[in-house]
Amino acid sequence: MNMMQRISFLTILLLFGGNVYAQSLFSENWESEVELGIVATRGNTDTQNINGKATAVNKRERWTHTGKLEFLNNSDSNTTTAERYYISGKSAHKIDDRNYEFGLLTYESDRFSGYDYRATATIGYGYTALKSDIQTLDLEIGAGIRESKLEETGETNDEGLLRGAAIYSRKLSDYATFSEELTVDAGEDSTITKSITGLKSQVAGNLATKITLTVEHTSDVPDTVKHTDIETAVTLVFSL
Repeated sequence: MNMMQRISFLTILLLFGGNVYAQSLFSENWESEVELGIVATRGNTDTQNINGKATAVNKRERWTHTGKLEFLNNSDSNTTTAERYYISGKSAHKIDDRNYEFGLLTYESDRFSGYDYRATATIGYGYTALKSDIQTLDLEIGAGIRESKLEETGETNDEGLLRGAAIYSRKLSDYATFSEELTVDAGEDSTITKSITGLKSQVAGNLATKITLTVEHTSDVPDTVKHTDIETAVTLVFSL
C-alpha cells in the first residue's frame, strides 16, 4: 500500500468516526468498567504480573463508541519481566436492527514481542447473527493497514490486512455471563489470531469477578520470539 493509499484510507476512517466522537464527548450515556488482577503468562514471558483494564462504552441513537485501555507490567529484582500496553477505539454505526458498519484503531506496545509497537486502522461491516435476552453473536469483516516497528533493528513495516471477528456473549444466569471473542488479522506478511474467552460472575452491586483466557498466535515473528502467547487472568471488575 503506497503513501497516497494510506492517506486516503486514514482520511476515510477519520471522517467516519470523528464527527460522532465530537458530538458524544459531552454525552452522559457512558458505561465503564475497570479491572484489576493477577495474570499468569506462558510464552515470551513466564511470570506472574499485575494487570489492569478499562473499558468505556457510549451509546446514542445509531452510534456505539467503545474505548479500551490495557496494561501489563511486572518487575523482579529491578528487572522488568513483562511490559505491555494496548489502546483501541471503535465506532459502530447501526444501519438497521442487524447490520452495522465500523471503524477501528488499535495500538499495542509489547516489550517482549520483538516489536516496538503495532498499530492498525480498519473499516468494515458487521452483522448481528444472534440477538436475544440470552445470547448475542456479532460477525465482522473488514480491511485496513498495519504498521509494525521491529525492536531490534528499528525497521518499520507497513502492510495491508483483512480482518475477521466473531464476538459472542451468553447469559448463563442472573449473575454469570460467558463471552468469547475471536479475531484474525491476516496481513500480507503476518497473520495474528487472537482468542479471548471470559467468564464473569457478579459478586455484589457493581463488583464482579472475571476469569479470562487469552491465546494469541502470530505466524511470522523475529527469531528470538515464540509464535504463541497464553495469558490467564483472574480479575476484580468494578462497574462505574
